[in-house]
Amino acid sequence: MNLDQRLLKLAYNLPLPLFLSVLLGFLAGICLVLQAYTLSKIIYIVFLLHGSLQDVYPLLGGFLGIALLRATFTWTSDVTAQHLASHIKADLRHRLLDHILSLGPSFIRQERTGEMVSILFEAVEALDAYFSQYLPKLALAALIPTSFLFFIFPLDLTTAVVLAFTAPLIPFFMILIGSATSTLTQRQWRVLSRLSAQFLDTLQGLTTLKIFGRSREQVKFIAEMSETFRQSTMNILRVAFLSALVLEMVATISTAIVAVEIGLRLLYGRMSFDHALFALLLAPEFYLPLRSLGARFHMGAAGVTAAKRIFDILETEEPIYKAVQHPMLSKIPRITFHKVHYQYEDRGVAAVQDVSFCLHPGNKLAFVGPSGSGKSTIADLLLGFIRPSQGTVFVDDLPLDSIDPSFWRSFVTFVPQKPYLFDGTILENIRLARPKASPSEVQQAAELAQADPFIRDLPNGYDTQIGERGQRLSGGQVQRIALARAFLKDAPIVILDEATANLDPENEFLIQEAVSQLIKNRSTLLIAHRLGTVIDADQIMVMHEGRMLEAGTHTELMDQKGLYARMMAAYQGSTSQTSLETSGLIGENV
Repeated sequence: MNLDQRLLKLAYNLPLPLFLSVLLGFLAGICLVLQAYTLSKIIYIVFLLHGSLQDVYPLLGGFLGIALLRATFTWTSDVTAQHLASHIKADLRHRLLDHILSLGPSFIRQERTGEMVSILFEAVEALDAYFSQYLPKLALAALIPTSFLFFIFPLDLTTAVVLAFTAPLIPFFMILIGSATSTLTQRQWRVLSRLSAQFLDTLQGLTTLKIFGRSREQVKFIAEMSETFRQSTMNILRVAFLSALVLEMVATISTAIVAVEIGLRLLYGRMSFDHALFALLLAPEFYLPLRSLGARFHMGAAGVTAAKRIFDILETEEPIYKAVQHPMLSKIPRITFHKVHYQYEDRGVAAVQDVSFCLHPGNKLAFVGPSGSGKSTIADLLLGFIRPSQGTVFVDDLPLDSIDPSFWRSFVTFVPQKPYLFDGTILENIRLARPKASPSEVQQAAELAQADPFIRDLPNGYDTQIGERGQRLSGGQVQRIALARAFLKDAPIVILDEATANLDPENEFLIQEAVSQLIKNRSTLLIAHRLGTVIDADQIMVMHEGRMLEAGTHTELMDQKGLYARMMAAYQGSTSQTSLETSGLIGENV
């Protein structure tokens, strides 16, 4: 009957709205019984006993009062159920987002952003009808017909028996037809997820599609997916309409059977008119809750399918920390990797293997190596986004996985090669590092990052709206905003995914000046793309296929005449300072 224990648990966590919705709906059903009984008495007195209107004034007043009361109960029941659904949706969205944030970037990299957005919005929204309509109707479909039988049995045993035996036919056909609905609904959600993800990819990659002249093909592909979604939706509606037709036929035939057997007994004088009319008025209303449930059966199937997608994320296990704590760490903690090994689930080869090194307080440690050598994996391990498969990362003398991740990240700032700026003002974006920072503190951080001059030249200064991903700023300006964040955070450990890569000389000079200020009196882990930035490092680690091939200072590595020396020779022989990727020997970091 489209029930999911996890969804029921969500409803049980808010028992009062669910209880009130069902109770008020049940009271509306009782009012319907009283209305039928009052109306049968009015008709009996006026038409058979030839009574006057004055004789039925009290009954007419009661009938109108009960009708008003029933409408009030029905409206309040619907509003309460909607209140329940709204609370559950808001709570689920909060839990989903919180859990995704806890799972971290390593989880997001395995998923399509569009599908995640689809789950957060469309899938959660599909639960609205489940909680506000399907679940209350399911409870009322059991309660109201049973209560009707309670009133009919003492007055007319035959009609009660007919109703009791025909009522199960409707749930039987619902379950029979519903099995097909479940399969179709799952297919519809899969198509919708792919469509949402593809549409988002198209918007984000619009420039690339235009450059390569592939926008029309992409539009055609989305149109084909939209048509597939339309067909899957129509298939569900077709089954829904068919089920509604079947249930209406069952209810109509059952009501007709009741009418015929009542008519025959009236004809032979075996039943009083008022009791016959009362039973006849109640007969179609007896099946109404069951028919209402049948009309919403596809909503239940959609809710259960959506719940599967939602709980697949919520039940993804978070990293388990041995003992979450806020230890007393050094002002600039010592970082030690001891025989660290990590392998991504979707890859057959380890990203890092048997890596050991120590980042001493205040030192600059640089990583160089080909694409796929594991440089960014080491950064993710240090940030606590992933945990070693083997080995240990130590902070001072404590295992990193024994420290609360949020507490640990307050000690680390990360400046990626492609920083993400949110749609908002420059002030808001810099304040991400410290939300309570004053405007003067933000300005001071921007000055250190060489960003204040260009910010002041903008129309609204620090209150300038920069658009999604900072699209109204140049690449160099985006990097300087990211550096301003780092200055504002003022963390003792800095991870740099070389911020000067792919920039023009002017911006490169300004950012190098800012970086040199940033790393003063701080521990620095540099993921290098230009060999010129690593020469002054206290220690250089040369990575290849996840292993550390060489380690030492620039002078020591040049004397070894190994991979680093060959890379440096190629770098110095180039006509301009190029990135490691474009040298042909060194690729992008993983």
